[in-house]
Amino acid sequence: MKLNRRHVLMLSGAAAVTTLFSPAIKARAAAPFKQPDLPYAEDSLAPAISARTVGLHYGKHHAGYFKKLNTLVEKTPYADLSLEEVIIRANKDGDTAIFNNAAQAWNHNLYWQQFKGGPAAPKGEFLQAIESSFGGFEELKKKMTAEGDNVFGTGWVWLVKDGDKLSIAGMQDAGDPLADGKKALVGIDVWEHAYYLDYENRRPKHVTAVLSKLVNWEFAGEQFQE
Repeated sequence: MKLNRRHVLMLSGAAAVTTLFSPAIKARAAAPFKQPDLPYAEDSLAPAISARTVGLHYGKHHAGYFKKLNTLVEKTPYADLSLEEVIIRANKDGDTAIFNNAAQAWNHNLYWQQFKGGPAAPKGEFLQAIESSFGGFEELKKKMTAEGDNVFGTGWVWLVKDGDKLSIAGMQDAGDPLADGKKALVGIDVWEHAYYLDYENRRPKHVTAVLSKLVNWEFAGEQFQE
C-alpha cells in the first residue's frame, strides 16, 4: 500500500504533527525539498559566529543534507510527505540515512531562523516557565551550555517544550526532539563544523556566545505560545 500523508497523520497523530511546528520553520512541501534562504547576510552573526563559518555551515553542510535527502527519497513513498512527516516516519521505521538527513535539514532550518532579528530577552509566560523550570534565564543558559559540553562527539543541545513543561535535551548526531513528540524551541548545533573555525575546541564558549548574543528569545517565546 502506498504510504501517503493521510496514513502518516493517522499513525503519528494529526494533533501532534500540527502543534509541534512553528509557521516560521514548517516545511510543508513534499520532495524535492528546498533549503530556505538564509534570513540575513552571512556576516550578520559575527563576531559570535564568523561569516566564514556561516558560509561553510549554511552553504556546504546544510545544503548537503537537503541534496542527500532528495536523492534518498526520490521515487519512494517519502517523496509525498512533508519534511516533518519524513522525520517522524523514518525514525519510526528505522530508516537511518533518511532520518539523519531529514532531521539535520530541519534542525538547521530552526537554527538559522532563531537568530533572525538578533538577541532579545524572554518575557511573559515564556519567562515564567523558564524561571519555574530552571530558576531563571541565566541559569537556563548555564545549564544549556553544560549540557552542550556533555554531548559526546557530534550533536545538538535543545530547549524543548514537553506538554506544559520546559526541559533541556542533549542529543547526539542528528538528534531531533520532533522524533520524541516534543517541540523544539531553541537548538544549538555542537557539531564541530558549527564552531571549530571560531572557537577551536572551546565548545562551551561557542554555546554561551550563541545563547547570549544571537538567539532571538522572542522567537522562541512565540513557539512556546503556540
